[in-house]
Amino acid sequence: MNLIISNNSEIPIYEQIKYSIKSQIRDNTLKEGDLLPSIRTLAKDIRVSVMTVKKAYDELENEGCIKTIHGKGSFICGGILSDDKEKVLLTIEKDIVSIVNTCKENNIKKDEIIHLINYLYEGENYE
Repeated sequence: MNLIISNNSEIPIYEQIKYSIKSQIRDNTLKEGDLLPSIRTLAKDIRVSVMTVKKAYDELENEGCIKTIHGKGSFICGGILSDDKEKVLLTIEKDIVSIVNTCKENNIKKDEIIHLINYLYEGENYE
């Protein structure tokens, strides 16, 4: 498995790991039943903490992308990312990460953004 992680990215490392694995599932580099490296092995290989990799794996499991079997490892689940809605949600998630980082850098509160999203979602827009 080939992961590209950037310490200079605004995206947290655990999310970069998660996105990279999801991308490899989408492009069929990783297929149903494939065994992922153990948390410790991957952490050592990409030189990050075990907790960082564990967080990525936990989120992937919560999203149904992988299945962890105690004592055997974490395996890719089949067909999880094949539908168009999941691809759109992944794109939106990346955009939201960028927006959240911008908000934090500019001291904009979460409630303000939620209010703006609700306003825009209800049919109003700034175009």
